[in-house]
Amino acid sequence: MGTTPRPLVGVKPSNSLLLLAFLLTFVLVGSRGESNAMDNVATERMAEESHRQDSANLLIFIMLLTLTILTIWLFKHRRFRFLHETGLAMIYGLLVGVILRFGVHVPQSMSDLVLSCAVNASPATLLVNVSGRFYEYTLKGEVSRSKGHQVQDDEMLRKVTFDPEVFFNILLPPIIFHAGYSLKRRHFFRNIGSILAYAFMGTVISCFVIGLIMYGFVSFMKVVGQLAGDFYFTDCLFFGAIVSATDPVTVLAIFNELKVDVDLYALLFGESVLNDAVAIVLSSSIVAYQPAGDNSHSFEAMAMLKSFGIFLGVFSGSFALGVATGVMTALISFHMLRDFPLLETALFFLMSWSTFLLAEACGFTGVVAVLFCGITQAHYTYNNLSPESQDRTKQLFELLNFLAENFIFSYMGLTLFSFQSHVFNPMFIIGAFVAVFLGRAANIYPLSFLLNLGRKNKIRSNFQHVMMFAGLRGAMTFALSIRDTATYARQMMFSTTLLIVFFTVWICGGGTMPMLSFMSIPVGVDSDQENLTNTNTKHESAWPFRMWYNFDHNYLKPLLTHSGPPLTATLPACCGPLARCLTSPQAYENEGQLHDDDSDFILNDASVSSMFADVTVSTDASGSHTVNRKRSSTASTGGGPWDEGLDHELAQAENEVAIRGTRLVLPMDDPVEHA
Repeated sequence: MGTTPRPLVGVKPSNSLLLLAFLLTFVLVGSRGESNAMDNVATERMAEESHRQDSANLLIFIMLLTLTILTIWLFKHRRFRFLHETGLAMIYGLLVGVILRFGVHVPQSMSDLVLSCAVNASPATLLVNVSGRFYEYTLKGEVSRSKGHQVQDDEMLRKVTFDPEVFFNILLPPIIFHAGYSLKRRHFFRNIGSILAYAFMGTVISCFVIGLIMYGFVSFMKVVGQLAGDFYFTDCLFFGAIVSATDPVTVLAIFNELKVDVDLYALLFGESVLNDAVAIVLSSSIVAYQPAGDNSHSFEAMAMLKSFGIFLGVFSGSFALGVATGVMTALISFHMLRDFPLLETALFFLMSWSTFLLAEACGFTGVVAVLFCGITQAHYTYNNLSPESQDRTKQLFELLNFLAENFIFSYMGLTLFSFQSHVFNPMFIIGAFVAVFLGRAANIYPLSFLLNLGRKNKIRSNFQHVMMFAGLRGAMTFALSIRDTATYARQMMFSTTLLIVFFTVWICGGGTMPMLSFMSIPVGVDSDQENLTNTNTKHESAWPFRMWYNFDHNYLKPLLTHSGPPLTATLPACCGPLARCLTSPQAYENEGQLHDDDSDFILNDASVSSMFADVTVSTDASGSHTVNRKRSSTASTGGGPWDEGLDHELAQAENEVAIRGTRLVLPMDDPVEHA
């Protein structure tokens, strides 16, 4: 027999139902609030753990660099030249990679891990509906194909694998800029024709030779069933482009320390600087190759011409952007900031780095832009900087170059074990080493033969063998290969590229000293002493560059910097008012110091006096200038006498300071006695 439920005392039945509903709502909201609080606590705990893990990962690389620096000091102290610091950094990176891969295991936490999800694709962003609440997940990449119990270890290894954009936007710019900013322009422009031939024609020849050889190996691999994915001819050409970028940092460091022949050094350094730029533009052009039709890998003449046009357009646009940024920085430093060295250095640094990012944002190549920005900055902006800023910028970019380069080589060693998608194919690796060797030979020997037909100072056979041997692969090759590892072909390229870099840095770099001895390359050559004995200088500076130097020295340098002969001395008399307006007072004061600022360029300063006139600039006590011109007879002659005088002055190189071009006379009203 049932009983009738009694209502709450003092409350009507209808109000009881309302109160019950209110209590239930309060309980549900409270439980949901507790759930949200627990979720927030868990999220904060995960963020804290992630922060600690990231700090530990960065600490690993800092310790690697610290250990590398200490070992470098030991090697330099003991004069041990067999292993360069970059090779040493790679060894330390390998050791740390082995420890992280096989010696460190993250505690397993499978409670909150879902091992299966019915999704047919791999979207970049995934929204998951969990009980009415949406969560966003971002794709990090494929984890180990084998099993779920390795996910925690794979996550740890992924955390020490940097985003490829870090290399392009953070680490590469200071390396490339330093190469241009520290360029020894005198020896570079003495051999500019040969350097351009090796950098442009040689890189293209190497790319196609390597691409054709690798296509033959890949075709054979398909026949014998050794290829597990697609690998097209365009992939082979792309591989040829990225491994054609040379980085003989080890060899050049030894050359600089031993004072090897300056022309050999200039040829190797100039080629490595420019062919990095050519390789990256060439690889971009190959990626942009898109023939009409369904088959995007077939040959089509129009598509090839379009890729060639892209190559020219990207390279010329990047070149123009880099030079324009350098000139803009020179103009800014010309008119302001000289009295504030800290602001001056900060602006110089930011303008230089922004050149790379601006070029990338505009669809050009930042490597080319920042390289020629560095060359322009060294030639123009450097002369406008205060002495404090000159020292700061040199030391700053030298430090950044050292740290970035060693960081990249350390990371190379670590990546051999931390990268999750390696594809090591023995047949492809063998083919790659053969192709790289033959591609380098096809670059050096035929071009050297052709260049020697027009050079009086021949590129000797032992120089050619050293250049062949010194074609190391380094930071640029690694950065280009790691930028895209999404496909099977790119993963196999990356794994093989790592092995090529290891071999060339350790074996070729370590064998530099025996190679120099075997090839009888003279060492201990003083560049200044060589200039005294070198009388065949006319052929070393081709006439277009000698004409450019004269134009630059007499018009652009005075316009953009505080150095060079005053425009009042070089412009026609009818342009006197404009010349006085554009010439800064510092130009008169710094004329005597111009030789030191320009000591690395093609010609010495005395060459200008044979083309223009002896000029005396007198300044009285009031500060007004008087310019006296005396036109030299050689300036008015049209041919032989001028060339002979110029050749004679070129032969003297930079060992005789001649300031016939412009003299500054500062009379004093009263003699000043010093105690």
